Amino acid sequence: MNGTVERTRTRGTAVAVPPAVRARRISRSLFGLCFGLLALVFFLPMIWMTLSGFKSNSDIFSHPFAPPDDIDFGQWKTAWQVGGLGQYVVNSVVVTAASVLAILILGSAAAYAFSRFRFRGRGAFMALLALGLLLPLQSYFIAQNTMFTDLGLTDTRWALIVPYTAMGLPLATYLLKVYLDALPAELFEAARVDGAGDLRVFLMIVVPLLKPGLATVAIFSALASWNEFLLALLYIQDDALKTIPTGLLAFTGRHSTDYGLLFSALSIITLPMIVIYVVFNRWVVGGVTAGSLK
Repeated sequence: MNGTVERTRTRGTAVAVPPAVRARRISRSLFGLCFGLLALVFFLPMIWMTLSGFKSNSDIFSHPFAPPDDIDFGQWKTAWQVGGLGQYVVNSVVVTAASVLAILILGSAAAYAFSRFRFRGRGAFMALLALGLLLPLQSYFIAQNTMFTDLGLTDTRWALIVPYTAMGLPLATYLLKVYLDALPAELFEAARVDGAGDLRVFLMIVVPLLKPGLATVAIFSALASWNEFLLALLYIQDDALKTIPTGLLAFTGRHSTDYGLLFSALSIITLPMIVIYVVFNRWVVGGVTAGSLK
């Protein structure tokens, strides 16, 4: 055996490890180490913010990087009550849930139509969706604002639900279409032979098979709607209808000197979405990669 081949022992038996395998192992280890360090860079400020939410102002300034003396959620309760975070959370949940539901229904139906039907204007509609992915919000904001003002939608939840749905539809449609394109045509032909119509095929076959893709779209759309700031700032002036990003801006203005309370409020709002993403990360990765192979 060549002397460059590494040998390991498995139950007392020497096993040769080829150099190529050893190189791949080293490469994967370095890759994991680099991404672990990158994740640490992003998570350290979040950990510091969460721990600072348990401190007083004097502790934050005197010992900014020291752990808190006591983990007392009383300050979080105070931030929730004093800052009115409950109403902001309710508004964000309503707007996000309505937007995500509309995106899932309309995006899956559009993806099914584009994937399985050939009709006049199909290319033009696909191009319009592509423009939705390419154009920045600022390019059509003035026209959108004029329309919403004429329709009386400003200072209502619809002023956020409608644009959030429109902004999420292009990505959802393209992602779900790619997933449907990877499914065998024989599956749909068999359903047709059994007498299933378009609606039944969509509900009984397409929707169940699209679950990984729908989960991915739901997570991406929820994060985008939950964190959107510009439209929420411009369209919503009533404090009772403000979502979390603009509500936190108002909270910051009222409690800008109480950093412990401010960090508590930020932690309350930030951590749930991170937990949701971590829990559903497997679905997100599976939905993105599922349609890549035929």
